[in-house]
Amino acid sequence: MHDDRSITEHRLRRVLGERIKPAVHSRPVPLAIERWDAPGEPVPVTEGLAAPYGPCAIGDMWGPAWGTTWFKVTGAVPSDWAGRTVEAVLDLGFDRMMPGFQCEGLVHRADGGEIKALNPYNDWVRVADSARGGERIEWYVEGAANPILVDHSATYEGDRRTSGDQPLYRLARMDLTVFETEVWELVQDLEVLYDLMTQLSRDDARRHEILRAIDASLDEVDLDDVAGTAAVARARLAGVLAAPANASAHRISAVGHAHIDSAWLWPLRETVRKVSRTASNMVALMDEHPEFLFAMSQAQQLDWIKTYRPELFERVKKKVADGQFVPVGGMWVESDTNMVGGEAMARQFLYGKKFLMDEFGIEPRNVWLPDSFGYTAAMPQIVKLSGAKWFLTQKICWSQVNKFPHHTFWWEGIDGTRVFTHFPPVDTYNSDLGGAQLAHAARNYQEKGRGSRSLVPFGWGDGGGGPTREMLARARRQRDLEGSPRVEIERPDAFFEKAHAEYEDAPVWAGELYLELHRGTYTSQAKTKQGNRRSESLLREAELWAATAAVRVPGYGYPYEDLERIWKTVLLHQFHDILPGSSIAWVHREARATYAKVREELRGITLAAQLALAGEGREELVFNCAPHARRGIPAGGAGRPVAAGQPVTLEERHGGGQTLANGRLLVEIDGRGLIVSAYDLEAGRESVAPGGAANLLQIHPDFPNMWDAWDIDAFYRNKVTDLVGLDALEVVELGPEEATVRVSRSFGSSSVVQSITLRAGAKTVDIVTEVDWHETEKLLKAAFPLDVKAERSASETQFGHVYRATHTNTSWEAAKFEICAHRWIHAEEPGWGVAVLNDSTYGHDVTRDVRADGGQTTTVRLSLLRAPRYPDPETDQGSHTLRYSLAPGATIADAVREGHALNLPERVVPGAGPVAPLVAVDDDAVVVEAVKLAEDGGGDVIVRLYESRGGRAGATLAAGFPVAEAVESDLLERPLEGSAVGALTRNGAIPLTLRPFQIVTIRLRRG
Repeated sequence: MHDDRSITEHRLRRVLGERIKPAVHSRPVPLAIERWDAPGEPVPVTEGLAAPYGPCAIGDMWGPAWGTTWFKVTGAVPSDWAGRTVEAVLDLGFDRMMPGFQCEGLVHRADGGEIKALNPYNDWVRVADSARGGERIEWYVEGAANPILVDHSATYEGDRRTSGDQPLYRLARMDLTVFETEVWELVQDLEVLYDLMTQLSRDDARRHEILRAIDASLDEVDLDDVAGTAAVARARLAGVLAAPANASAHRISAVGHAHIDSAWLWPLRETVRKVSRTASNMVALMDEHPEFLFAMSQAQQLDWIKTYRPELFERVKKKVADGQFVPVGGMWVESDTNMVGGEAMARQFLYGKKFLMDEFGIEPRNVWLPDSFGYTAAMPQIVKLSGAKWFLTQKICWSQVNKFPHHTFWWEGIDGTRVFTHFPPVDTYNSDLGGAQLAHAARNYQEKGRGSRSLVPFGWGDGGGGPTREMLARARRQRDLEGSPRVEIERPDAFFEKAHAEYEDAPVWAGELYLELHRGTYTSQAKTKQGNRRSESLLREAELWAATAAVRVPGYGYPYEDLERIWKTVLLHQFHDILPGSSIAWVHREARATYAKVREELRGITLAAQLALAGEGREELVFNCAPHARRGIPAGGAGRPVAAGQPVTLEERHGGGQTLANGRLLVEIDGRGLIVSAYDLEAGRESVAPGGAANLLQIHPDFPNMWDAWDIDAFYRNKVTDLVGLDALEVVELGPEEATVRVSRSFGSSSVVQSITLRAGAKTVDIVTEVDWHETEKLLKAAFPLDVKAERSASETQFGHVYRATHTNTSWEAAKFEICAHRWIHAEEPGWGVAVLNDSTYGHDVTRDVRADGGQTTTVRLSLLRAPRYPDPETDQGSHTLRYSLAPGATIADAVREGHALNLPERVVPGAGPVAPLVAVDDDAVVVEAVKLAEDGGGDVIVRLYESRGGRAGATLAAGFPVAEAVESDLLERPLEGSAVGALTRNGAIPLTLRPFQIVTIRLRRG
């Protein structure tokens, strides 16, 4: 037989695209159109319906960037269409290749009720399955003119304040049509078979069988009467569509999904509308397809529907009750997991699950995080303590260097907890269920021979949209089709139960799921990151002192509602394109304003509680919110500090500069303003590498290959400029309590002023760096070359720390050239180490160097600022104040203590006398992470703590109030079967036994 494959395939592509698809909607009749351009921000539906509409025609331009245009669409079904299926086609000017990244619409009835949304793959609205002649329609389309911002070039369209005012879109089509059902079905048949055929080997007889069936089907199509010949053309395909799948075919659990970034290339207010548009389409699709299931993962987005679209929320609630609409994940948002603090990660689950249980009576058992940029090694324990059993991610397939070796596995966290995890081999969370993607999932699946199934999230995403009726048609045809994986639409939990049952002894991956990409997200948008870190710290303070006052001060009311509202605001901004700094300028401008409001409100809550606790008096009381005592003030208490230690001295340094000393450290700052010595007097050890200088600011070019705000590519290291030019070096403070040297420099278009301080009794050198930053595509680092031979570094993460190699023996270690740490990073050799601490920096790198005498040194660098131009062309421009410290001779325990102290400053309040802690722990290895009142409002005290050093700990928790009962709880404050909490002693103390990095939540019922 002659090989005519390419001829038939080309024939199919042309006939399908030019004749069959256009015939799906026949006999078009133009609708009457009017328009109203809303001024400013979007308006409520009632205002849009009542607006003064004016003339409009097809071909008219509409929508400046971020504008909203309302279209009034009216018409009547022609009398000769009676009994036919009628749809309207409403094309706002869509680019079919960019669903979710351009204009969108939401269609309302005249009474304001939602019908469905419009997007490039959903531009139709059903009028009637069996129309009545003369039936009239009157619809209102809320058109959103979101600018297209996907080309990765610098643009000022990402903020309404700087975007242009020219219209972006041209109205393309608004017609009533007859929907030709048989033609639509033929399109689905041909597309499924073509996609399957092209994935089969050219030597596979099945491929040629499909090819001949397609050829025969096309012979039956009358190009002048497609609708009239579609049925017989379909009949020619029936045989190849009926052939069952192979017994060993890969099994796919298809889960309807619409990944909706809570902010990214659009502001939060537009996400509110995107969520409503997607949800309205999903419930409409469920009405037509009872087999369809849709998973939605972010409680915040459901809360937006409840708040802004209550009618739609009631429809969603009904579909949840029916089992079709499936809330998953259990988190408030799909947050970043690298930089989010431990307590905030716990609250993501607390408030996410609380909302889902309160509103729908359900509790997800899976965690759904497909798109976050790497996953902390603390996550397995947090997942388990939230009541979840399974974890799903997708993003690891984006890693540039190393292919992750598993798709189904047990993920082991820093404490040893394991969670059953799936990483879908389809390598997308926006599948269209096309043959190419399904074949890739089957080929790529790495558990062959042990497991047989994987999960595929399908539906347009990132900007929302969700599954379409075409995707459901593909699922039906590929449910049991020879040559294809078997496809079944089912709930995520059903997949996990089956996968777990067949592969219970799956391999184990221990430690973080590091994404070998998007490393720049640890640094971009420094003020967003600073706002997050400081909000987390302020929430800790507010809850601790408010809980203490509520227990101790008669009549003091705990601000439950205010704290929950503020927590949810902070959690929202931890979304994986806000906190990582990868959103448009509008998002980060609003984030800065929001964090400022959060700061003021939390300071007000904290001060009110502290004043209530301090009582009437003029004595200066220092409140210590940190989890360790400092200056004689107990953790969680207030009082007068004790003397700090030897006074600080400052002398002129031989050769230029200054020498500072306090009996514990001797610090030399040379004539360039660099720290050339930080000598540990107690240990007799130098911390700065020979010939090196600490607190050395360095500038690198920073122009990654593609993802500007997201990425730092390894070649940035090829060129570096040390900032050693000096404008001024001066002593600005000298006294017995502290000495400060100020250093000023200029570079490029920027300047920096650094204050280097040594305090009495301190074992840290504290640095405040004030930068007026006006560079472009540059990276600013602060280097600390340490005279330490460290085989690994320790980085604080949630509820503990992770170790990473300092060498690059393998591609896995080499790929971790930029890493994330929370409050500290630590390098040590046996018996002695150094910590570098910070108050709002997350990006770091750690490298090994060689001394002149052949010994090894270790350099720790903080990534302070970046200046990418996409998606925000003004990223990080302006003034910044960054704080970090060097701690010579520090152990891990010292790093934990000093890291908290730097991030939780003392507060001075006038009062009558000391305030005893509400709770106290007698072992510094056990860190109290949170003290609050229980969410149910019953007055119980919740204490969350963890073992911080990576070892076993036995401790006693003492409560400063009568305790009737102490119960170990999960993150949702429900009783938990566990062994960490012992029985109350006679004096009301609670004995604790913790394994390394164990998190324990204790609920104390007041006596």
